[in-house]
Amino acid sequence: MSENNNNNAPVQELSEILQVRRDKLSAMKESGNDPFVKTKYNVDAHSMQIKGDFEGYEGKEVSVAGRIMARRIMGKASFVTIRDGEGDIQLYVRRDDVGEDTYAAFKKWDIGDIVGVKGIVFKTQTEEISVHANHIEILAKSLLPLPEKFHGLTNNDLRFRQRYVDLIMNPNVKRNFKIRSQFIKFMRKYLDDMDYTEVETPVLNTIVGGAAARPFVTHHNTLNIPMYMRIATELPLKRLIVGGMERVYEIGRIFRNEGMDPKHNPEFTTVELYQSYADFHDMMDIAEGIISGAAKEIHGTYEVEWLGEKIDLTPGWRRLTMVDAVKEYAGIDFGAITDDAEAVKAAESIGVELAETADKTWGNALYACFDQKVEEKLIQPTFITMYPVEVSPLTKASPADPRLTERFELFICHSELANAYSELNDPIVQRERFEKQLELRERGDDEAEMLDEDFLTAMEYGMPPTGGMGIGIDRVVMLLTNSDSIREVIAFPTMKPLD
Repeated sequence: MSENNNNNAPVQELSEILQVRRDKLSAMKESGNDPFVKTKYNVDAHSMQIKGDFEGYEGKEVSVAGRIMARRIMGKASFVTIRDGEGDIQLYVRRDDVGEDTYAAFKKWDIGDIVGVKGIVFKTQTEEISVHANHIEILAKSLLPLPEKFHGLTNNDLRFRQRYVDLIMNPNVKRNFKIRSQFIKFMRKYLDDMDYTEVETPVLNTIVGGAAARPFVTHHNTLNIPMYMRIATELPLKRLIVGGMERVYEIGRIFRNEGMDPKHNPEFTTVELYQSYADFHDMMDIAEGIISGAAKEIHGTYEVEWLGEKIDLTPGWRRLTMVDAVKEYAGIDFGAITDDAEAVKAAESIGVELAETADKTWGNALYACFDQKVEEKLIQPTFITMYPVEVSPLTKASPADPRLTERFELFICHSELANAYSELNDPIVQRERFEKQLELRERGDDEAEMLDEDFLTAMEYGMPPTGGMGIGIDRVVMLLTNSDSIREVIAFPTMKPLD
């Protein structure tokens, strides 16, 4: 089937094409056939419905609508392919069936125009399921030509900047966003069924808190104060736990003024959940249940592919302490080291250096070894547990070893998908941790926590033992769609402005 379109035309020729389309629209309006005055078109069938149940639709009249993607114009009859929200379907348009005037107008329509069609479902001699039109009308005029069909839209930068064209030309892209919606729907039902309450907390805050990250700063004109777009929903949700809402969660947009790479976008979506009288082990069970259950629900299997690896999401994921992980993958037994200087020396022996702002402690040395030597080796689902206190200011210390906290991060294909704690609920210790974070800020760490006096006040009223977790929705969707870039699963990712 031929394609009457060429997006590789010289600038002058392309300009002429644009003018021709505008002239066609002007002619339509002058003749009283302005397509843009039409407000509604009744659609009662879609392409995949018809193709999936031909026996049920054969010989019946349907009303379909979509964008013209290809056409073969002949004298008294033509074949046209339109694309609707589900896929493509062929139309057979004959002059004697739609009328001479309509057919003459139809022949002047362009690739990209949106049409409504009524007709009878049938199969052509080549066995292609089609709609034999008895009525056709234009519903919207496309004033810009689509990319040339053979090459499509393949430039990723342009795809992400013009997602609307990407979706038109690459129907498979729509699948990613449908899976995203299915995952969020599954997760919401999973938590609702566990008697969690979904809530909403502020996006604009007067201080930064809940994570180690650099915020976006704005200004409130009426109050004449700086405000910060949230980097986490943690502290407001914990306030609700203090208030007696025992199980809460929020699915929301988070904003961090950080770099951009295949796994990071300045604004992204997470779910954070908190459960009274629970700990980080309960959170592990929930993370595993949500992600493995969603894979089974959406794909019908626990086996998925991501970043060139075959991933087995069958429940029963590995749980490994950070000390054991460093021993297994980096060859250093921090469990046998007690001295800070000795720990730092051990890290340096395998080429690991601590951050300039980090104290030279056993905990920071352990974390640096994990971060630089182990994380990249974690392919199958693995919960890394028992993080050092130094990197976990909001987490309860382990009763067995006060240098460590009851925290885990979930790694799949060396990517972090979830982070959870047995939440710190001692307000005195929490104040000490905040003050330590302030010291780091004074030493140049602008991602350290700020002291939140109101949150400390809330804690002093008494917060029950609590398990809390955050899951990166974008990264889970990357896993479920086998996407190698976060930009593939965010409809409108952040892009550098064009000059």
